[in-house]
Amino acid sequence: MRRDKISETISREKKMNWMIQTLWSSIGKKLLMALTGLAFCGFLAGHLAGNLTIYGGKDAFNSYAEHLHALGPVLTLMEWGLLVFAVVHVCAGLTLFYQNFRARTSRYAVNKWAGGRTIGSATMPYTGILLLTFIILHLINFHFVDKTNTTIYQIVAQTFENPFYVVIYILAMIVAAVHVSHGLWSAFQTIGANHIKYMPFIMALSIIFSLAVGFGFGIIPIYLSFAG
Repeated sequence: MRRDKISETISREKKMNWMIQTLWSSIGKKLLMALTGLAFCGFLAGHLAGNLTIYGGKDAFNSYAEHLHALGPVLTLMEWGLLVFAVVHVCAGLTLFYQNFRARTSRYAVNKWAGGRTIGSATMPYTGILLLTFIILHLINFHFVDKTNTTIYQIVAQTFENPFYVVIYILAMIVAAVHVSHGLWSAFQTIGANHIKYMPFIMALSIIFSLAVGFGFGIIPIYLSFAG
């Protein structure tokens, strides 16, 4: 009986070691990036849908925010989940970028756009870092701001009264669109959806989704400037 328990413990440890080694490998990091990236795309879709209620006016947008915050612990759990996903995504991405950089024993003057490379694929690490910087700024302006005696609509409207932030916001949305244009279809490819039948559709979907993200978010401050 004791031998069975020892064997079971050893087997469990072997499985755990195998899982850690797999996740720590390049393939494992790419898989983590793919899964967390898909989760962020889902978040972007939901966040955009919520933000579009601003076109319904102050009451519609404030009502959306109130319903969201009424989720209480569920919302908190989702926020912590996004934070964990962000840490995993960024750490895996930076580690892969560093490993790829070190793997280049010598540099040659080659055409970076050869082999079907796009702006999105060639700039993924850089657009990722820019987005991380913007997200921190965005959280400071909207999430961690004092919400006493004010509404979310007022906070958004007042923030976008600053032309400098409007420019930064729109540029960040363009960067997000470029990042997502490659990231979405690349994530599907990583998880195994790399088939001659499906990839053209997935790539087209990635472009459409990236344009929706860039335009959908980017037009909001412009709309508010006219609406206000």
